[in-house]
Amino acid sequence: MTPVDDTAATLLTLGSATLGESGGRPMHPRIRAAWPGAMLAAPAYAVLCATSDNLAVHAAVAEAPAGSALVVAVDPPERGYWGEVLTTGAEARGITGLVIDGCVRDGDALAGHGFPVFATGLALTGATKEQPGSVARPVTVGDVTVETGDWVVGDVDGVVVIPGAAFDDVLAAGRARAAKEQTLFAALRDGDTTVAQFGLDARLIDGA
Repeated sequence: MTPVDDTAATLLTLGSATLGESGGRPMHPRIRAAWPGAMLAAPAYAVLCATSDNLAVHAAVAEAPAGSALVVAVDPPERGYWGEVLTTGAEARGITGLVIDGCVRDGDALAGHGFPVFATGLALTGATKEQPGSVARPVTVGDVTVETGDWVVGDVDGVVVIPGAAFDDVLAAGRARAAKEQTLFAALRDGDTTVAQFGLDARLIDGA
């Protein structure tokens, strides 16, 4: 297992929820898995598209380093900016997934490929391929600023961004939180309550 693969496995084990509570930046929940079971942890490659256009996405598939995930800003969201054709090309070049603040299409095909996609939904109308955009420059996706080299982690709970400069701190905090939760789970299985464990004031609740 390469260092990148090992890091990805660790982040997926911790999960987006834990990382989002440990200093990661959660994306807006409108961005969610395009098919059940999709999971992604990879360094980001940032992409900005022109209005209703995905030329920059095609350029990114050609330029992004293997092992990265495309993180794409589009406007408006209601177009199918990505589908099976781009998925096939991306897989051949070693790109590991897609996070897009807009729609995709060919949902069954994406699931069949097992290619992790996190998007706002599905749309039939395609995009043009003739307008300027940018790659490898900072973008805002899911209301979070993403720079190339940041990590993105996506699973059933959503997508979280881990800035490159904060990666070690977020990872350490995530590991500590996960260990603390295991202790909490053990206490709950032994009959303790979340009220007691969290020091909650149940007197605020009528009838409690």
